[in-house]
Amino acid sequence: MNEIIRNIEAAQMKAEVPQFRVGDTVKVYAKIKEGNRERVQIFEGTVLKKQGGSSVRATFTVRKNSNGIGVEKTWPIHSPNVEKVEVVRRGKVRRAKLTYLRGRVGKRAKVKELVK
Repeated sequence: MNEIIRNIEAAQMKAEVPQFRVGDTVKVYAKIKEGNRERVQIFEGTVLKKQGGSSVRATFTVRKNSNGIGVEKTWPIHSPNVEKVEVVRRGKVRRAKLTYLRGRVGKRAKVKELVK
């Protein structure tokens, strides 16, 4: 039974997985269906967490501030609705999950940029 599930999941995985880490500011190009039309909507924000490792069930959560209200969205990395993920800037963080950003506003909610 596990072999059948593994084969189905392998067929649904993307060939190219975008390379980004927690703390990075990314643009997520998500496909949106409206009736019979389909368009691409950009969601730009900070990656709060990545879960699931390298499996087909792996997800990532992005948070942005929209009109003073924090908005979070979670997408599967291998979803066909995620067209691409573009890294805007690299973040310098020291932990795997940035849930502490939820309680912060303004400059305190920023992540330092990683300079190489």
